[in-house]
Amino acid sequence: MRPLRLSVVTAVAAATALTAVTACAEKEKTGGDDAIKVTATDSSCEVSKKKFPAGHVQLAVENKGSKVTEVYVLYPDDRIVTERENIGAGTKASISAEIKAGNYEIACKPGMKGSGIRQKVTVAGGGKAAKRDPKLDAAVAHYRQYTLKQAEQTLPKAEVFADAVKSGDIEAAKKAYAPSRIGWERTEPVAESFGDIDPKVDLREDGLEDGQDPEKDWTGWHRLEKSLWKDKKLTGRDKELAKQLIKDLTAWQKKVGTAEITPTSMANGAKELLDEVATGKVTGEEERYSHTDLVDFKANVEGAEKSYALLKPVVSKNDAALTKELDTQFGALNTLLDKYREDKTGYDFTPYDKVGKKERKELSDAVNALAEPLSKLAAAVAN
Repeated sequence: MRPLRLSVVTAVAAATALTAVTACAEKEKTGGDDAIKVTATDSSCEVSKKKFPAGHVQLAVENKGSKVTEVYVLYPDDRIVTERENIGAGTKASISAEIKAGNYEIACKPGMKGSGIRQKVTVAGGGKAAKRDPKLDAAVAHYRQYTLKQAEQTLPKAEVFADAVKSGDIEAAKKAYAPSRIGWERTEPVAESFGDIDPKVDLREDGLEDGQDPEKDWTGWHRLEKSLWKDKKLTGRDKELAKQLIKDLTAWQKKVGTAEITPTSMANGAKELLDEVATGKVTGEEERYSHTDLVDFKANVEGAEKSYALLKPVVSKNDAALTKELDTQFGALNTLLDKYREDKTGYDFTPYDKVGKKERKELSDAVNALAEPLSKLAAAVAN
């Protein structure tokens, strides 16, 4: 899960990755006259148009606040239509999405926490319909199949992990922990579209909101990770959390086939997965106790690459130079990650606490080199 706030211990490391990510956002075009301008500050979220036609929509975001912010377009039930995270203070970003007629909210989240400062907007029908290449319809269909497959594969692996926790077998639980997360990490943007499922299963302790109790309100993988690696014991509470994890993932599996998926949401999702790597995996924040960050890292890259590969037939026609750059950068990052495989073909990676500062910088640079062209993918799809 993307961090809602950064701990003091990791602020410097996170800032290094975040600066590069937000620099990429600053380079993006911020839309033409038809773009909906979103001006975010630490205490406001101003939207230039409260009503606009359905179809391909572009948000031109400017963060005039002092804090890193996020901007979301949300359904009335808080499901995510599209989002852009890690928009640095004083920077701009562009968000492209395909949005149907209906009522929505645009939310700015200064400091990347809380429910955000919201503006209600109406997307009207009867506007100019977005033209859809049949190849994009095929891409969406195949991506839906991919997400369903990942959910189906995740649940049995999570059950192996949960069973080990419930039986009190710490070593077996540790062994099953990282594999149980691979499918989730590959499809996390889709997982996040279901409101409270993501914080239930993938919340880190520093993601708790003010007033929440870690003992009562913190659930999911990372709470169990702490018990296994830091506390080195499993309690009755942990066994209940293992049962809850399976219950929540079962709910996710049932819902994942109904997720709203468009070509632009696939493209934006690929970028989000790279942001997830930059702000969680490269810094070592995500798996701070197990140090299995590189497993998540690889799964995020695979998920991003899957979205890109499905969209590539259309993107290559619209922007051949972009596909060439993305092919190069995906290849470079995968080659670099392969250096840390301990079994050459599977998912046994070097523990991240064994990866030095120089090597982490090398990984960070490779992520940022990919994130910059990946931020242009949605616009290329919408052309």
